[in-house]
Amino acid sequence: MDIPDLEYIVFLRPVKSRILFEQMLGRGTRKGEHHPDKSHFVVFDCFGGSLLDYFNKVTSITAEPPKRETKPITQIIDEIWNNRDREYNTRVLVKRLNRIDKEMSGEARDLFSNFVEKGDLKKFAVSLERRVQNDFTGTMELLRDRDFQNLLQNYPRPPKKFIVDYGTQDDVSSTWVVRDSAGNEYKPVDYLTQFSKFVRENPEKIEAIRILLDRPQEWSTDALGELKQKLAATPQRFTLENLERAHKVQYHKALVDIISMVKHAAKEESELLTAEERIRRACDAVTTGKTFTPDQKVWLRRIRSHLIENLSIDKEDFETIPVFADHGGWGGRANRIFNNQLSILIQEFNEAVAV
Repeated sequence: MDIPDLEYIVFLRPVKSRILFEQMLGRGTRKGEHHPDKSHFVVFDCFGGSLLDYFNKVTSITAEPPKRETKPITQIIDEIWNNRDREYNTRVLVKRLNRIDKEMSGEARDLFSNFVEKGDLKKFAVSLERRVQNDFTGTMELLRDRDFQNLLQNYPRPPKKFIVDYGTQDDVSSTWVVRDSAGNEYKPVDYLTQFSKFVRENPEKIEAIRILLDRPQEWSTDALGELKQKLAATPQRFTLENLERAHKVQYHKALVDIISMVKHAAKEESELLTAEERIRRACDAVTTGKTFTPDQKVWLRRIRSHLIENLSIDKEDFETIPVFADHGGWGGRANRIFNNQLSILIQEFNEAVAV
């Protein structure tokens, strides 16, 4: 958007893109109806100047933190008079005079008319280098005039206006969106609509979906891995992270597990559960009405913790996961403690998790 009269740019969040930073600062250089002779604009870096400091090193931006002029205008005039870098200091003085011409009020122009024709300081600045070269003494007589120098430093400026509109209220909001592989953006509700459509229309593409919907007794670690991998590879990028955040925004439910997401997408009346809620139900379903020894209860707590983190369990986990392997693993202890019936118990757990 073009804002030619823009005077202030405020950075309220970090900018990491050099191109974006240059584009944003470029808006401040535009000259508009109210500021046709804009000499500068102000940047508010709300990060202690770190943005300006960083981009000064990697771009052509010349923004500098606010500071006083390195040399007062009286010193520049004195150096021209004493023939110290006369050409350079004359060019510096021309720039200072041009800035004064842009910033002074009508009253100042009337005061300058006592020294330059019609108070036209810009016209005087344009001719200054020629004047210094052709009539050095006469030009310096004017520049060294104390009243003229005092006016150059203390010229009247137009009052600055800051308008406060008490009748207008700005409402600031933000919306989280998901961008698919084609660049399309979806709000949470639209993203979940796409997910529901995919689950209902494409169960044959992902065997794990069919297992969750029709054959929970076949649920396994392999099925869960396939589900996450193939959903993430879809054009809509149904990653676990995206789906979790979309459900949190849309249903105000944090950490919904992937099984609940699939079931809810297939049937809207299906309850949304966290992994901990799902495993609590599954463990109750498997263990209620049964008696376990103290050693078995210890292993059941380990299995429960593993299921909360992984939503499935296989025989191989007992040999590779430290919480199992460090205590004897499958063959060393776990299966014997459950009287060689651990395979059946694991299958019951997996099925209960997937129901």
